[in-house]
Amino acid sequence: MGPLVTDPDAFQRLFEDFQHASFKLEVRRSYGLASEDEPFQKFLAGEDPGIEWLRSWLDLMEAETSKGKRVERVRVVDEPPSEYLRFEMAVTPHNLAAGEDIRYLERERAAELALPEYDYWLFDSRLVAFLHFTDDDRFVGFSVTEDPAEVLKHCQWRDRAWTRATRFSHLPATVTAAS
Repeated sequence: MGPLVTDPDAFQRLFEDFQHASFKLEVRRSYGLASEDEPFQKFLAGEDPGIEWLRSWLDLMEAETSKGKRVERVRVVDEPPSEYLRFEMAVTPHNLAAGEDIRYLERERAAELALPEYDYWLFDSRLVAFLHFTDDDRFVGFSVTEDPAEVLKHCQWRDRAWTRATRFSHLPATVTAAS
């Protein structure tokens, strides 16, 4: 694994530079991103957080998927989901409209599949980007590897997760319903 990279532009370049397919495994129950703090608090208060805070990501996804690139994610979710995962699910239709394909996998099933307990992005089945967080869930950066053994392991996890995950539109109401 390479050194920790904290430059947001370097993170964005990962999405601009991949050629065919990217995949993210999301296992955390909460994500601490400064750009989401205020919208998340509005969501918790029952207010509409809008999507302007997500606009740069949606624009990036639209730009990259319009080139024929695939952006896939599997989110591991509890039933009922955490408040943060409910917040993510509330904006998922916007992610889908921007070209992402996001699917869901129950946490118990993820454990049965022996998936890792950390988040990663896989780009073109050749580069793994590990996402790093503080103990209080704040995103601090990423590190990468192109080591063939590590890449293969993460490709196998991707395949296990993807083939067993459920499309957002097929999630049971008990998972997607607001509490």
